Amino acid sequence: MYQRQLEGILNQIKQDHIKPSLLLHVCCAPCSSYVLEYLIPYFSITVFYYNPNIAPSNEYAFRLEEEKRLLSQLPGADGISVIAPPYHHDAFLKAVKGLEMIPEGGERCAACFRLRLSEAACYAARNRFDYYTTTLSISPLKNAALLNQIGQEEAERYGISFLPSDFKKKDGFKRSIELSKMYELYRQDYCGCEFSKRERINKSGDIQERK
Repeated sequence: MYQRQLEGILNQIKQDHIKPSLLLHVCCAPCSSYVLEYLIPYFSITVFYYNPNIAPSNEYAFRLEEEKRLLSQLPGADGISVIAPPYHHDAFLKAVKGLEMIPEGGERCAACFRLRLSEAACYAARNRFDYYTTTLSISPLKNAALLNQIGQEEAERYGISFLPSDFKKKDGFKRSIELSKMYELYRQDYCGCEFSKRERINKSGDIQERK
């Protein structure tokens, strides 16, 4: 459904021969790789790296540097700038207070999605972008319907257009893995927060700490 909506918008853009501006919230380089490749022909893109959920801070910083490295190598991405608000992990902890023990994919993740998409929508509206969206729907582990619902609600709240998406469709996730290998991108072992890391360790054993 969301992929069909997206394709309808892209077809209209193609007919209009004008590239709208898009604020693209990205969670990491691997997820953004295919999304960027897919959307670059249609939009004037600015990357918005707002992920206060990621812990520890050196993991956050490394993922940001990998995003910048990808942009320096991906065809057509050389003119894309990166907006990275200051890292405040406390904002995430406040947003998910009381939900720490909820399994990944539940209410804690929904609160995390809203935190990040709200910040993206606010920035996009304040800086007069035509659209905003997120790379999060490329993951098979992320609820695309929930992401689109939250994305649209925050769009209406701030007066900005949300670009619907389910980027895992059309083999998007598969392509992101191919691009990750091509550019030797770091693919993390957990979503980002300490709670998802704890859950992953419990399921599969130790995760290597980033030095």
